[in-house]
Amino acid sequence: MRVDEFDFELPRDLIAQHPARPRDAARLLHVDAGLGDHKITELADLLRPGDMLVCNDTRVIPSRLTGKRGEATVEVTLHKEEFDLGWWAFARPAKRLHVGDTIIFAADFKALVADKRDGGEVRLEFGLAGAPLLAKLGAHGIMPLPPYIKREWTGHADDMADYQTMFADVAGAVAAPTASLHFTPAIMAALELRGISHALVTLHVGAGTFLPVKVDDTDHHIMHAEWGEIRPETAAAINAARNAGGRIVAAGSTSLRLLEAAADDGGHLAPFTGETDIFMTPGYRFKIADAMVTNFHLPRSTLFMLVAAFAGLKRMRAAYAHAIEARYRFFSYGDACLLERGAP
Repeated sequence: MRVDEFDFELPRDLIAQHPARPRDAARLLHVDAGLGDHKITELADLLRPGDMLVCNDTRVIPSRLTGKRGEATVEVTLHKEEFDLGWWAFARPAKRLHVGDTIIFAADFKALVADKRDGGEVRLEFGLAGAPLLAKLGAHGIMPLPPYIKREWTGHADDMADYQTMFADVAGAVAAPTASLHFTPAIMAALELRGISHALVTLHVGAGTFLPVKVDDTDHHIMHAEWGEIRPETAAAINAARNAGGRIVAAGSTSLRLLEAAADDGGHLAPFTGETDIFMTPGYRFKIADAMVTNFHLPRSTLFMLVAAFAGLKRMRAAYAHAIEARYRFFSYGDACLLERGAP
């Protein structure tokens, strides 16, 4: 399909720069055969007893760093771990970096530029991994907010908590699974009271989530890969809920992508560990997800293509036009949608 079919005009003042406070003050647009304006606190009333909500328990790491190469200041944003080989990072200014250079972030924290490729990317080797590296990032890094959220490079203290979901546990994401930013213990308690269970999967969201689609046709777009895991007991619980007649409701595009990557054509979910680069555009036949909670996404983005595939492009165009007219807040810190799966 042509990428311009997924374009729309958005007033810049609708791009949320901070989340709703409290989190569960966010609005919720229910997209089914019609459109319904709600609050995220009404989610339990819009779902059904027996449904299962599947959330992503990835934890965002503070992956933006400022360092020195000699006298020159260098800014890097880690975006993908190469196991045992360090991290690929976007660097500014990349042209000043060469393989073999050392970037000093602090007296006790530095990285070697081990490789370089087009697009301003470098591979950094820290000589640290796991918990020791995470501790250094926690001490010296800032949260990797998307570029449409305007901050000084030093970041904003509130973002350390705001850009993390209540489910955050397994460190490794460099972008938040933003649909779950709306959830609170009170919302989860309301879901449980109504007989709606939940399960946790892990997908480490990459910075490729925000990369623009630069081709004219979706067939020519190369999707970024992200690492995920569905544990055997989680797969069994999701299959049991589905076999009992419950619907599977994905909390966010990250959970949805992982579920669809691990499900067979009959909708049976298998345990999964590895990378997925699944790319969904209209015409994709969904195997397991029946509904999804998601935010409002960027025009011409793979995420807007995904929701158009899930609920229908015509329906999503109407939903976004309504959301703009009703002054919903857009993107990562914005309001939410509950999408019912449309006909393929």
